[in-house]
Amino acid sequence: MGFDRSRALTHRIAAYLLAYPDEELRAMLPQLWEASAELPARFGAPLREMLDHLDTTTLLAAQQHYVETFDLRRRCCQYLSYWSTGDTRNRGRAIVDFKRIYRSAGVLPPEDELPDHLTVVLEFAATTDQALGTALLVNHHAGLALLAKALHDQGTVYARAVDAVLATLPTPTPEALRAAERIAATGPPQESVGMAGPLLPFPAARPETTAEQTGVRR
Repeated sequence: MGFDRSRALTHRIAAYLLAYPDEELRAMLPQLWEASAELPARFGAPLREMLDHLDTTTLLAAQQHYVETFDLRRRCCQYLSYWSTGDTRNRGRAIVDFKRIYRSAGVLPPEDELPDHLTVVLEFAATTDQALGTALLVNHHAGLALLAKALHDQGTVYARAVDAVLATLPTPTPEALRAAERIAATGPPQESVGMAGPLLPFPAARPETTAEQTGVRR
């Protein structure tokens, strides 16, 4: 499978939009909107809804909405392994697997975020290794679908960013659909355990990939 620029660009823009909004993001909104205009409608239209919302919302209001959406609601969790392992010992192993995959591509896990966070996986897929990054997203299709549903249920525009990501992925397998149904019915497994300590730095992108392939610069 060759490099898919539309998929990479969608993942890159979504990575920015699903991160905590700050002044840097606000300054980038025109560039992100211009980049989204290059995309097929099924990818670009939902991203532009999110971009338009951020453009017409004050930074403080956007930050409050982000916290209310993602930090105060477990159903809107962006940590992909949570959906498959919950708060169990298996999640620690899943985190190790994410780190191993990043290292196999020649990069190190992030310093300030767990490696299974959706924004980290999207950035990895867009700028480092599209095949491995997309495989991670496909493997967690059930969790992504449930995240999108939870966001739609909350009536938040953040659902549109996840919709765009899902549109880049193949049709879910019967196994993924069954997993989504099972998690929706019972919730992720529950078992409180400690998590790993601080992680190593993760390069934001390979410069040549970011500039020439996705077209979005920091």
